[in-house]
Amino acid sequence: MKATIVNYRNIVGDQLIAEIFKKARALYGKRIVHINSTYMGGGVAEILNSVVPLMNDIGIEAGWRILHGNPDFFTITKKFHNALQGAQINLSQMKKDLYARTNQNFAVYTHIDDLDCVIIHDPQPLPLIKFACKCQPWIWRCHVDMSEPNADLWEFLKTFLLRYDLAIFSSEKYLQKELPLDQKIIFPAIDPISLKNKALSENDIKKYIKRAQIPFDKPIITQVSRMDKWKDPEGLLKVFKQVKKKVDCRLVYCYNVATDDPESLQIFERVFQKAADFNEKGDVLFVMGNNEILVNAIQSASSVIVQKSTKEGFCLAVTEALWKSKPVVATNVGGIPLQVVDGETGFLTDPDDVEGFADRIVELLKDPDLSQRLGGNAKEYIRKRFLITRLLSNYLDVLNELVR
Repeated sequence: MKATIVNYRNIVGDQLIAEIFKKARALYGKRIVHINSTYMGGGVAEILNSVVPLMNDIGIEAGWRILHGNPDFFTITKKFHNALQGAQINLSQMKKDLYARTNQNFAVYTHIDDLDCVIIHDPQPLPLIKFACKCQPWIWRCHVDMSEPNADLWEFLKTFLLRYDLAIFSSEKYLQKELPLDQKIIFPAIDPISLKNKALSENDIKKYIKRAQIPFDKPIITQVSRMDKWKDPEGLLKVFKQVKKKVDCRLVYCYNVATDDPESLQIFERVFQKAADFNEKGDVLFVMGNNEILVNAIQSASSVIVQKSTKEGFCLAVTEALWKSKPVVATNVGGIPLQVVDGETGFLTDPDDVEGFADRIVELLKDPDLSQRLGGNAKEYIRKRFLITRLLSNYLDVLNELVR
């Protein structure tokens, strides 16, 4: 079924829908393209799966292209991703050359000279601008935590970024004061009527949970995330050990693997081995979360949703949980505190506070009334701030400023 903006009327109201149509009038027929590095796995792909069809629905000719790269390229760009979030990197000339050459090759067969605006997502396709015939505005949309980027890598990336017309970040903490480029803050968002976020019946929830072989005999604690070191799956296992001493419950790692993340399998194997004793008893389960309805069902069936990240650009998994009125315990990093208001929509802890994180989970498991109150507050908080209609409206504001 064709995506249409009017399907969101009952969720966000007619005023916002009318404003979106009004903002789109000056952009009728304009050709916009989004470019990123994967079509599935991760928040960027999920956003584009929703926002691109909606742009077309309101009269913009929006497209979406995927950067082609080999495993060596994605190994390098994963290191770049980590370094932008503060990790160390050996920035060799070989890495620089392969990074640029992959983008140069892609520029040959992805013709973008006849477009009205190009929106580049994250560092993987950032150099494309150097190899294209730039005759329109280019926007760099950065989705990662840029609070402490590696200085050497950032200096290298700026050689491409300075060619852009605008950089968009997910938090005020990520703005780069020394970057002589127009910068804006736009929060990511979820699609409330997607398969991952629409309301499911109790029968559907039970059906998908049963298919995933998750028993209902005890409370479920769930983290939905990539197997990524910044999501701290090993730290979460330490937290669960503390929780398990006080409440009989089950931990579910609902994980996914993206084509542009070569580290995830190694991290999965390490965590799986460390959880071996719990695995045998069925107290820790690993469920592949590339099925959107399954993720929805697991989140909906969970007593508590957790996010034990040490770095985080924004974390749409938290947004999804809050939208489902689930109590969330998460770390106070990146874009998470923009969503989790401590004591109002969930609980925040420091990333290194294993005991405090565990105590908050136990508190929620033992107090259903508290869980219900936080969950109720959370849904309305997300409705007002972090839905795809608001994101679309923000993009229209930017395009109306830049596109002529």
